[in-house]
Amino acid sequence: MESKGAHEIRAAEVVLTCADLDETLSFFTDRLGFRVVTVRPADDPSVVVITGYGLRIRLQRGGDGAPGVLRLLCRDPAVLAGGAAAELWAPNGTRVELAPWDPPLVLPTLRPSFVLTSRGDGSPWRVGRAGMRYRDLIPDRQGGRFIASHIVIPEGGPVPDYVHYHRVRFQMIYCYKGWVRVVYEDQGPPFIMNSGDCVLQPPRIRHRVLESSPGLEVIEIGCPADHETEADPELELPTKAVRPDRDFDGQRFVRHEVAAASWSPGRIDGFESRDLGIGAATNGLAGASVARWRGDAPPRLCHHDAELLFTFVLDGSVTLQCEGREGNRLAAGDSFVVPGGVGHRLRECSEELELLEVTVPARFATTRHPREASTDGISRR
Repeated sequence: MESKGAHEIRAAEVVLTCADLDETLSFFTDRLGFRVVTVRPADDPSVVVITGYGLRIRLQRGGDGAPGVLRLLCRDPAVLAGGAAAELWAPNGTRVELAPWDPPLVLPTLRPSFVLTSRGDGSPWRVGRAGMRYRDLIPDRQGGRFIASHIVIPEGGPVPDYVHYHRVRFQMIYCYKGWVRVVYEDQGPPFIMNSGDCVLQPPRIRHRVLESSPGLEVIEIGCPADHETEADPELELPTKAVRPDRDFDGQRFVRHEVAAASWSPGRIDGFESRDLGIGAATNGLAGASVARWRGDAPPRLCHHDAELLFTFVLDGSVTLQCEGREGNRLAAGDSFVVPGGVGHRLRECSEELELLEVTVPARFATTRHPREASTDGISRR
């Protein structure tokens, strides 16, 4: 909702004071390329307003204000800095930070760990972007490499979202409960994701959440954990072009609909699964599937060598056993990460058990070992 009186605002200025107005003005116009729009008074200027790169600055002679900090995004900061450190100092003391306009994606070093989260453990729900509520499913972020969020919109109705995109390596959304209406760049008119549906959001694809059912719940998995969300107010969605095979940084958009899904033998003995199409759309960077219990095989100890193996319990219950740990009984809304090389097994699966499994990469080595008797219930190599 627009705040009272906001329609009266026509421009905004950053005020920077300076002892020597002429010298400071020359720095901003000659060195940085800003241009003059207002001078006052003409015979002995004490105020000069300059603009550039979407910024309006009011240079004001005298005053006791702080000189401030400006951050300029550049194609190549080193060129503007003349090979020096990526910052400049204006004559009035303003520090000018020079940062890359399109910085390369930095992947933090992976720190694999065992993670178990429970919906009933009292962990906080935080209010995030566009008023959505977030629960962190990988609190340690595996060293900052991955983030998984359980997102809820309690009230439903229109969502105060805006056209935006993410600077990511990988990101997907799984609709857990309810429905949500969304729209994506070059993917046609808005559509509804129902419970069980999934989308891959390739890097930089513009999109917007429009409305949802009350009590909507989605699971979002992304890499890296700390990434930028950029608004794009100039783009209107839906776009006129419809390009379902468009390439976005080596990936393409995928919309998986559970109503049209097919099932096949699962990765884990005793399960069948439906592939969500993530592996093909990311050229093997990541994969995702939903597995359901069919009870036609005994549980066996497994090891994997994946970068990430994240599992969310969609329905039913199961006991997770890992080497060196006591068994944990999990129910719907719980999730876990088992690091590579750690033996684990799913036991006592309920008939309605259904799991969302997300992996990086899509294909990885899995080794299974026969059941063997042991005092702690876990078989050994």
